[in-house]
Amino acid sequence: MYSVIVLLPLICLGASSQPLTEGQRLFTIAVSRAQHLHQLAQNLFSVFESSLQMEEQRQLSKIFPQDFCNSDYFISPTDKHEAQRSPVLKLLSVSYQLVESWEFPSRSLTPASALRIQLSPKLSELKTGIHMLIRSNQEDADSFGETSLPHLAPYVNYYQNLGHEESLRRTYKLLACFKKDMHKVETYLNMSKCRLYLEANCTL
Repeated sequence: MYSVIVLLPLICLGASSQPLTEGQRLFTIAVSRAQHLHQLAQNLFSVFESSLQMEEQRQLSKIFPQDFCNSDYFISPTDKHEAQRSPVLKLLSVSYQLVESWEFPSRSLTPASALRIQLSPKLSELKTGIHMLIRSNQEDADSFGETSLPHLAPYVNYYQNLGHEESLRRTYKLLACFKKDMHKVETYLNMSKCRLYLEANCTL
């Protein structure tokens, strides 16, 4: 019994001590940053939701499932099964689009706060990292270059003067979409990393 307890950590240590390739290192950093942004998005949404009255929460929670995010117009996998069948470059390119589409709106997600201030530089860092991953995986496929990425004007109507009720609805939608999109980015990057490097702890 004791020999098993002693040997398991040694086996794990041996497996984890393998040197990372440059591609693995880039993916590990990108996945970590995506996970952090997804957590920030969840925190921002929770803080906003907790500031609402119960009736406001109830009404808004009914609106969002029937509403659309700007990212729904991107050509991207419609579900997990399609994502699993998609080329890695497509997943990376969609992730790039999603991150890029939030660089401007992230500055106005909420009133100035420690959480919001972190978003803009973190989105820029992740966008740069994904761009590096696209370039490093693009040697044998040129169909997903930067020229194919649509440069939309995300959430342009959000920056209008709105009444209180409409403002709540727009803010709720914006935060909900941000959380949804960061979850997509985290999922696509994880999926790409797992498929390229077949790591033992990957779950697709």
